Amino acid sequence: MQNIQVLNNISPLGLEKFPKDTYKISTSNDNPDAILVRSAKMHDMEIQNSLKAVGRAGAGVNNIPLQKMSDNGVVVFNTPGANANAVKELVISSMLLASRNICQGWRYVNDLPLDNLKATVEDGKKQYSGSELPGKTLGIVGLGAIGVEIANAASTLGMDVIGYDPSISKKNAWKISSDVEEALSLEELFSKSDFVSFHVPLVDATKNLLNAKRIALLPDGCVVINMSRDGIVDEDELIKALDSGSVKYYVTDFPIDEKKNHDRVIALPHLGASTSEAEENCAMMIAKQIKDYLENGNILNSVNFPDAKMPRAGSERLAITHRNIPNMVRQITKAIAEEEANIVDMLNKSRGDFAYTLIDVEEEISSSIIDNIKLVEGILKVRAL
Repeated sequence: MQNIQVLNNISPLGLEKFPKDTYKISTSNDNPDAILVRSAKMHDMEIQNSLKAVGRAGAGVNNIPLQKMSDNGVVVFNTPGANANAVKELVISSMLLASRNICQGWRYVNDLPLDNLKATVEDGKKQYSGSELPGKTLGIVGLGAIGVEIANAASTLGMDVIGYDPSISKKNAWKISSDVEEALSLEELFSKSDFVSFHVPLVDATKNLLNAKRIALLPDGCVVINMSRDGIVDEDELIKALDSGSVKYYVTDFPIDEKKNHDRVIALPHLGASTSEAEENCAMMIAKQIKDYLENGNILNSVNFPDAKMPRAGSERLAITHRNIPNMVRQITKAIAEEEANIVDMLNKSRGDFAYTLIDVEEEISSSIIDNIKLVEGILKVRAL
């Protein structure tokens, strides 16, 4: 019986992927084999020796201590693309809210007295006249699963789309519309965009990605949309641009202070992936990935270890997380050979400072093989499957 600890509400459509006869699902921290999480903060949690995997039902992993997990050989998974449609719809909605002054118009009508309402509405509507999306330029920073969907949708709406992502995957490059223009730098993208939308993780390199120098490049009347993460935009500098009128609106999914009350800020309560469909997609996707890892050792969509998938062969399988250091594979195979076990198939992948090895053997894996591999310097976890 394998234990799955759940830290947040996870859709039943995902949890039912774990058969009840082989998995126990609870909120208890009683020697979990895997943890499923959405937004719960894990940085102060104790990592138990039993823990093998963490599954984030969503894309962002800022709430998970990645270095600590990696050092303990715990594979962290996420679900890129599972909530892409939900975020895409919110970004398109944000452009409409800003271009047509919808929030401000709604507030105006809501505050009007009922006396002579019809005439008052007609008199006041001129101040909320807007513009249409076709012909406007949308700049997208980050062309992952979400960015690509937004680019294609905006292009279909008749917008000119320019994107920047020096590390775009081959898979996403194939999916993006041929009408989307490539920006060779962030500065080029910002200088050309009527709307700017961010879709990158918050790391050291993306902190205050939109800073004072780059805000100055934005065309007059530009709209900045942040559905990515708090911290991507230098909001203190952006408020200055909003005050001067050089930036028309800031639409953010991360209101954190009094800036939410600014007349040109449209603040939403972190609605990006808050649809029943997105939550179900994320839950089903993460459950499938965690189950395959626990049962077969295959890794798909990990943020700290390399993806690794190998068809099963032989009698049993060794799944080994370890540091990416020289001579590791030779020492692992030597430990197996010393017990006269025959290797049928093997896969070794690395990612930065960490690596992962799958080995299928003909015979049953003895405890002495596992013990000998654990003695190798740099080994983090060894499992017989």
